[in-house]
Amino acid sequence: MKNKIFKVAALLMGNQFEISAVSDNEENANKCINAGIEEIKRIEKLLTTFHDSSETNLINRNAGIEAVKVSEEIFNLIERSIRISSITQGAFDITYGSIDKSLWNFDTQMKSLPDKDTAKEMVRLINYQNIVLDREHTTVFLKEKGMRIGFGGIGKGYAAEMAKNKMQQLGITSGIVNASGDLTTWGFQPNGEEWTVGIANPNISGEVFSFLKISGLAVATSGNYEKFIMVDGKKYSHTIDPRTGLPVTGIKSVTIITKNAEIADAMATPVTIMGVKAGLHMINQMKDIEVVIIDDHDKIHHSTNIRFN
Repeated sequence: MKNKIFKVAALLMGNQFEISAVSDNEENANKCINAGIEEIKRIEKLLTTFHDSSETNLINRNAGIEAVKVSEEIFNLIERSIRISSITQGAFDITYGSIDKSLWNFDTQMKSLPDKDTAKEMVRLINYQNIVLDREHTTVFLKEKGMRIGFGGIGKGYAAEMAKNKMQQLGITSGIVNASGDLTTWGFQPNGEEWTVGIANPNISGEVFSFLKISGLAVATSGNYEKFIMVDGKKYSHTIDPRTGLPVTGIKSVTIITKNAEIADAMATPVTIMGVKAGLHMINQMKDIEVVIIDDHDKIHHSTNIRFN
């Protein structure tokens, strides 16, 4: 039997995942894909805020009270998250969980924006510098009562990367883990060609404006076309600036291309928050990472080494 692409779709971490494996054996491919799915489920249990028993909720419940001993895996993920916060000057911040859901709820019909002073007060607990890590005892302490962490900005990418690693360990030499558009790839298509990804047109659903070759790379996109509100005829993105508590404007979509899905996932939102000029400058200073930005005027901006097909 020739190599073929075998795919399985599953609802995981509240998102639609599609996991693909290239193999000449359907039974083995599906076994390896299912191992990847089980790995994502394991990570979901670890990171979720929907179950009281998760380490994330334990950390949050003890905010301002005491340090919480956690697994090395969670500790390391938080440590990497803080490093990204530092690089992005706080535009990425896992303590965004502190923001009150009554301030922003994009699942209901919001008719007006909160005033600036209210928004600023609501985000005062968002500060990654108030996460205290003790590597020797693998403990995490949130300094302020009411602080909350959440992995919504990095968890999908981390899970995709871990599922890829699991499948590679089981002998799958080529495949894709696609977490609702945040995806990681390895190897080649059955015909020997590289994997390619389409960059979505933020104005027309389902339309692609360009393709990029991404074999061995990860891609993540953050866009205001997915979740937004309209107030007085203006579109406001679901991406909230943790420094102001207000939605970011100026950018329709950001696509990050790099070697690791966790990094790709984590960097898409900060570039959106930082804006075109600062976001491009930051990415151009970094190694092995590229970005494509579409601004509110449909102008395309990209980092130095991008080559469109």
